[in-house]
Amino acid sequence: MMPTRRPKLELLSPEFVHKIIDEALLLLEKHGVFVENDEALDLLRAGGARVESDRQRVRFPRKLVEEFIQTAPAEIELYDQTGSRSYLVGRDEVHFNPGSAAVTIFDWLHQEQRKPVTRDVVRFVCLTNQLDALHFQSTGLIASDVPEEIADSYRLYLGLIFSSKPVVTGTFREESFTTMSEMMQVIRGGAASLREKPLAIFDACPSPPLKWSRLTAQSLIDCARQGIPSEIISMGMTGATSPVTLAGTLVQHVAENLSGLVIAQLAQPGAPVIFGGSPSSFDMRQGTTPMGAIETMMIDCAYAQIGKYLNLPTHAYMALSDAKTIDAQAGLESGIGAVLAALSGINVISGPGMLDFESCQSLEKLLIDHEICQMAYRLIEGISQRDEPLILDLFAEITPHSQFLTLEHTRRWYREEHLFPRLIDRTTYGDWVRSGKKPLAERAHEEVERLLREAEPCLQDEDKQAELKRIMLREAKKFGLDSLPALPDQLD
Repeated sequence: MMPTRRPKLELLSPEFVHKIIDEALLLLEKHGVFVENDEALDLLRAGGARVESDRQRVRFPRKLVEEFIQTAPAEIELYDQTGSRSYLVGRDEVHFNPGSAAVTIFDWLHQEQRKPVTRDVVRFVCLTNQLDALHFQSTGLIASDVPEEIADSYRLYLGLIFSSKPVVTGTFREESFTTMSEMMQVIRGGAASLREKPLAIFDACPSPPLKWSRLTAQSLIDCARQGIPSEIISMGMTGATSPVTLAGTLVQHVAENLSGLVIAQLAQPGAPVIFGGSPSSFDMRQGTTPMGAIETMMIDCAYAQIGKYLNLPTHAYMALSDAKTIDAQAGLESGIGAVLAALSGINVISGPGMLDFESCQSLEKLLIDHEICQMAYRLIEGISQRDEPLILDLFAEITPHSQFLTLEHTRRWYREEHLFPRLIDRTTYGDWVRSGKKPLAERAHEEVERLLREAEPCLQDEDKQAELKRIMLREAKKFGLDSLPALPDQLD
């Protein structure tokens, strides 16, 4: 039989890929990167980089960068809480997860954005945990009912209790890493087990153009030493914090990623690093960063192609929208992004559920986007040859009055060949009218509430729950919070 061909998108010619990488290496060697972290500067100086101590500028010899590209793993295995299910991050494997760190939630009842609280975060985590096309959880909402100083560790705490999936997360404060690592070690049973079976990916964001802050460089170092994958999130904005041309932004993007990779490899050779980002086209008319712009998606797909050429796992913020509510814009931007990302074979795709320039999460949109993700997965499965010959044998049974509905061949392959979304309306107009003329967003809201009525904590080990709570409460008391917000008994 003919092998299935997986459809694939590549925007750059091999020659263009080489040119972008070459200029990025020259940029690192001639102009360098600013590094504000003393430990990172010490590592870079000892590793052979040229450090100008007065300005914190670091120049990276080409040979040094090329050497460390080779030491970084091409593939990463990420594991769920039980340690029994693994996910390959690498090759052309695709994993969707909700976009991270939204500061508002779209309140369905009032049809407006508001600050999320603990109950919202729990509902978000529980819903994500039930959606199979979202392979990873994310710390996607920031609870406003706890001190800002514990917001990053608190959202991970809730994620570990209410979800069994691997987590995409990160730190807002240097001190948070120890707490977050400690909680993950509780789940795994120790540091060695956590290193053997990583539970989370930590985002680390350079400051464009070409700077690593104390916080983000420290995250690279801490994760490398504990075997936790770092996901480098370069965020150039065309014409604002990166060159206005897409190709120019790509050069800066590659340079920022490779400089972070070198820091991680110097901290621990072989440290897992994901070549990622959240760059955007910059809209100078509005002063905004449209993640749903086609140019943004083109940058994402192109740098992912470069990351694959460098034999590194890849990430992008796609399958999200700049719309302020769940409307046609939200659907078209999220749908285009999900399909382009999947066709590009991006390994970790963050974004489902997000509105308003990565600042808002919507549970209803998350459920709709889940079906978009399912369609994207189906697309990259490609078209398979099921039989040999393809159909000639079927026509031996066909008469002038025959239909394929009655054939065993149809019963055998129908569910293998076709996807059946739950929310997408494929009824007749008459059936739609009789069902109440409900639009997609309303149907999504009803389904969200149904799913959440069935949700419950995934972490059933009471000793581990108690230990996580002890660690979290210890941190909360440092910032004047004597008790943690009550976890909701009912999620509807």
